Amino acid sequence: MSIREEVLFRIKSIDLERKSQPKSVSSYFGENTFNISTMKEHISESTFDAFKRWMSEGLTITIDQANEIAECMKRWAISKGATYYTHWFQPMTGLTAEKHDSFISITAPGKVMEKFSGSKLIQGEPDASSFPSGGIRATFEARGYTAWDPSSPAFIIESTLGKTLCIPSIFISYHGEALDKKLPLLRSDEAVSKAAIGLLRLFGHKDVKKVLSTCGPEQEYFLIDKNYYNLRQDLLLTGRTLVGASSPKGQQLEDQYFGTIKERVVNFMFEVAEEAYKLGIPVMTRHNEVAPHQYEFAPVFEESNIAADHNQLLMELMKKVALRHNLVCLLHEKPFAGINGSGKHLNWSLADDKGNNLLNPGETPEDNLQFLAVLAAVLRAVYNHSDLLRSSVAIAGNEHRLGANEAPPAIMSVFLGDQLTSILNMIEKGAKNKVSKRDIIDLGVTKLPKFNKDSTDRNRTSPFAFTGNKFEFRAVGSSQNISTPIAVINTIIAESLDYVADKIKKASAGKDFNTAVLKVIAELVKESKDIRFEGNNYSEDWVKEAKRRGLPNVASTVDALKALEKKENIALFEKYKVFTKEELLARHKIWVDLYNLTLEIEANTLNEMVNSCVVPSGCEYERLLADNLSRLVSLKKEVKLKLEEAVLDDQKEHLSEVAQKIYYVRRNSKELVKLLEKAAQLHHEEKAELYFKELKPLMEHIRRHVDALERVVSDEHWDLPKYREMLFIK
Repeated sequence: MSIREEVLFRIKSIDLERKSQPKSVSSYFGENTFNISTMKEHISESTFDAFKRWMSEGLTITIDQANEIAECMKRWAISKGATYYTHWFQPMTGLTAEKHDSFISITAPGKVMEKFSGSKLIQGEPDASSFPSGGIRATFEARGYTAWDPSSPAFIIESTLGKTLCIPSIFISYHGEALDKKLPLLRSDEAVSKAAIGLLRLFGHKDVKKVLSTCGPEQEYFLIDKNYYNLRQDLLLTGRTLVGASSPKGQQLEDQYFGTIKERVVNFMFEVAEEAYKLGIPVMTRHNEVAPHQYEFAPVFEESNIAADHNQLLMELMKKVALRHNLVCLLHEKPFAGINGSGKHLNWSLADDKGNNLLNPGETPEDNLQFLAVLAAVLRAVYNHSDLLRSSVAIAGNEHRLGANEAPPAIMSVFLGDQLTSILNMIEKGAKNKVSKRDIIDLGVTKLPKFNKDSTDRNRTSPFAFTGNKFEFRAVGSSQNISTPIAVINTIIAESLDYVADKIKKASAGKDFNTAVLKVIAELVKESKDIRFEGNNYSEDWVKEAKRRGLPNVASTVDALKALEKKENIALFEKYKVFTKEELLARHKIWVDLYNLTLEIEANTLNEMVNSCVVPSGCEYERLLADNLSRLVSLKKEVKLKLEEAVLDDQKEHLSEVAQKIYYVRRNSKELVKLLEKAAQLHHEEKAELYFKELKPLMEHIRRHVDALERVVSDEHWDLPKYREMLFIK
């Protein structure tokens, strides 16, 4: 019996304590967050008003007010059982980071008291010199700073033996450069707010003081049993399977999608939701996805900064809770070849401080000039800056997903739907008809309800689709920190909103405003027409058509990241104070290096698996076949066993087949080692190009031979857990 088969008999779910009366979510939602309502209960009215003005108008609070907030935050955290605090930040790794400090302060020999000042709340010094900086920060410059982000509420993380107060923070170098994901996002929010306010004032909205980008990231993921995970060094070290033959049954029946959720999985989902609700994360939807053992959580829309923090927290919760259920949560974009990978569909919109959604078309969008102006600005932004959108999702994991049949291609395009397309076509031609009577869908059965038809369908193949009152950026990878894609979207939209506002000002000078606005919209619709596509983005016809239109199709991560080095893109980000030139070039270097390191880890892991697991298993089976053949030949010769020659020929053919497969695996793994040695001499960009063009195809070639070997080696001799087991556990 193989190790794999032994594990199969140990697979079981954990015993859970049944809750007789689950609490209503409203009774504990946000109980572990120091949110606005909690803050109001604990601090003075004057300090609370000052804090609110800081958030809405940018009027910074005084140090005395910071001290009061820090003291109240400390008392609240201690009342919850917290003994440590940390500035929780998001370095360029894309993950989160923390350094814990105790609340205690020495008052006398052997005596302490809990203390937390405004200065400690506002600023921390985590050192954190080993985080990637892309050359911004020299190795000998150890000092780095975290600074409180008051727009995102502090929260408490619970562990079995204690609790920690986490303070959302930015992370900067000694000289003030952004070393994290959060600061550029905050800067981009200010940029898009200023630009949107400028446009809104042209339409008479003089009282709007702030516009927010809002987001709702749909999070896809896989679950597998922890016992199988522990037997796969590729999953342990890289998050994806580097070898593995497809199961005869995969996702082709689509019986997993939206199906009944297995009890073991739904128990995991219940616990994730409970933990998320305590942290104020508004998880709304959960369901099975298309691939076996693939699932999704989707939250309610929030301010982008908070949505980004909550998504990072949710991913951490999912991984932590899964382990409690003897499961492992996989967030890699393509953990299993041959079936769908996981994305993070980033729903994005704009809303003013009055609660109005700037992307709400209303019942008659052709009459809603403000909406059409914002829409035209978005189209122009995607058309002019598709390279930046592509670069914002350029990671090694996403290379396996973009362009496959479950994700949008690497070609950036926009889907609007029939109604809006018809309206824009009319505006472009100078015509104007009523097309947007609210359609009612009548199902023809009296016991079923009638309901309003949406103004647009959801095109699941489009990278950037309008879905009613928001855009859905579907190209974001499952494991990605969403801060960078949001920061890029905000920045390119800010530039485009400014452009549209300037065009309207000039066109309307001394002329009818509405006529001038329509003229500007018509020009922009015509200019950006090539970015709009209403069909199937997965089709080969679209690839050809996109090429004819001049739309880039950038498959490789290293090529996509070159957008960060373009002079015009650097100028754009510097103009809106989202990134400096140094910060952009640093990110380019960090992300290329991260790509290289990811591929090197995968290649070395594959080589180790081949030599320590795959080949020995193959050779053991090969020996069994050779011994069996030898016995048959001996029996035929010695005891005159009656065998047709074809029987022996078949045995020889099978043995030869296995031996050849082992040879091809070993031969190509040697080439892999040589290629890595060659790459070690190259500059980081040259190395990345070599890895994309030669290393990845070679790894896939090795995989094909390994998978072919897996299909013929007996179960008794194959130790690696197979797809059919990992993807169909009960």
